[in-house]
Amino acid sequence: MNGNTPYAGTPGTTQAGKRASADLAELSAGQRRALRENVTRIAARTRSFLPDEYVVDSDVSQAAGGARATVAVQPPVGHPVSAGFSPEGEDFEDDQLISDDDEFEVARGLAASAALQVKQAVQDDVTPTAR
Repeated sequence: MNGNTPYAGTPGTTQAGKRASADLAELSAGQRRALRENVTRIAARTRSFLPDEYVVDSDVSQAAGGARATVAVQPPVGHPVSAGFSPEGEDFEDDQLISDDDEFEVARGLAASAALQVKQAVQDDVTPTAR
């Protein structure tokens, strides 16, 4: 029963639980550039929501699971937060991989999560200025 799944592995070729190389789309230079531009716009929007003390970075990489785009925020205190995106082959048929609305939502969500990390890290260390 397990042998009929695409993740069962091919004896001598693909390990069980791993995807075959032929199943993974390799990005062309133009597709990689388009993905990098989308991720860079998300990082820039995230930076616009946050003070300079927050470090925002983006990355596009090719891993065993296919292409992966990541935007990460390191707040001044607290844990880092990140958002990742793994496009499929049909995603590249459009001119823009990520819509403007989605870019805005991801950037806003990352900024809010990073601010929450700071708030949770300093909890009672801050004296309120007013009631």
